[in-house]
Amino acid sequence: MLTFFAILILLALMLAFRIPIAFAMGISGFVGLALQLGQRPALAVLERTFFDSSSSFILVAIPLFILMAELLTAGDVTRRAIVACQAWIGHTKGGLAMATVAASVILAALVGSSTASTAAMASAAFPEMRNHKYSNRLSAAVVSVGGTLAVVVPPSIVLVVYGVLTETSIGKLFIAGIVPGLLTATGLAIVIKIIAHTTDQAPKGDPFRLDQAIGSSRHLLPMTLLLITVIGAIYGGVASPSEAAALGVMGSLVIVLFQRTLTFKAFSSSVSGSIRATTMIVAIVACSAIFSNYLAFTRITQDLLELVAASNLPSALIMGLIILVLLIMGMFMDQLAILSLAMPLAFPMAMALDYNPIWFGIVVTKTVEIGLLTPPLGLNAYVASAQTGVPLKVIFRGILPFLAMEMLVLLILLFFPQITLWLPDLMLS
Repeated sequence: MLTFFAILILLALMLAFRIPIAFAMGISGFVGLALQLGQRPALAVLERTFFDSSSSFILVAIPLFILMAELLTAGDVTRRAIVACQAWIGHTKGGLAMATVAASVILAALVGSSTASTAAMASAAFPEMRNHKYSNRLSAAVVSVGGTLAVVVPPSIVLVVYGVLTETSIGKLFIAGIVPGLLTATGLAIVIKIIAHTTDQAPKGDPFRLDQAIGSSRHLLPMTLLLITVIGAIYGGVASPSEAAALGVMGSLVIVLFQRTLTFKAFSSSVSGSIRATTMIVAIVACSAIFSNYLAFTRITQDLLELVAASNLPSALIMGLIILVLLIMGMFMDQLAILSLAMPLAFPMAMALDYNPIWFGIVVTKTVEIGLLTPPLGLNAYVASAQTGVPLKVIFRGILPFLAMEMLVLLILLFFPQITLWLPDLMLS
């Protein structure tokens, strides 16, 4: 046990000195294995674990989904989605902010990355809201919270990583994220409407023009068909997530080439960006597996499960404690770091309490999504501040009412699991 605490201290020190989470977990896990088994056996475990975890076929979905998002963004498709949403509902009071949320849902289904979605919205939607006399506080807050939808709405990279770390069906996780994602978007729209009618932060936009709305929507048709095809292939059991991701890449490439919006330089940048993001994610997955192996050899996970079983605490209380720990971690870490650190212990505990792994995955994902908005880290707020120039304290103040709605949605998902599970239960495979 003393060795385990020493390894935890080593891990904490490396994180405090800003060593990347992947390297921190890999080094501390290997040191723990070496102390537990000896150097040669530890090297053998390291070699096998790193190869097995990084060569998993399901990891193919990660670079493909990232590349699909990069191509659509480089091809100006995502900006056109924002323009189309603004054309339809931007004329109402608070309409531009609600259009930003609607566009964020579309972006979430395209990008799969919260920070990328926030950056895109900040560059496209924020100037439009500011031009229409929206307050900087509301505009930057909407951009920040809208970006979090990419964590839950498929194809979410966070859901892929959760599925890999816990060996849970990624296809079912994708489908399970649809209703919670739409529920969250609806909640955010309600908050915007309340703010618009109780304050002067969100005035009306330009008058509605049907011809302009229809004209801007024509760019959405191929993108919508692509999304329906990708998600429909997974839902109908026609394709695995990796195969659907390959279909998405092909479809996105056809769209941007047909619309003649993709340059060779943008294509090259999209590929290199996908490679960089994939390398980082795969490193986290592989190094997390090394740390998990260390926990398995020390029987820490089993001892913790036995301790929980002997405590006779209600399962709801234990689940509440898990959520609380994840929320606290979210104040200081990004979502992938939280998953890699917490799942080796939290997932076995949840399974021992007979919780559904799909439901637990969505709840965990929703919880780490909230962490993207909470100070002092609040990664999305930092991205929005860097892109818009709005001070962080102003953004965090604007986020507060949305944060309350996010917590309400989390409670709804906790107390009504069927909201999450009914769509996956209808899947053909």
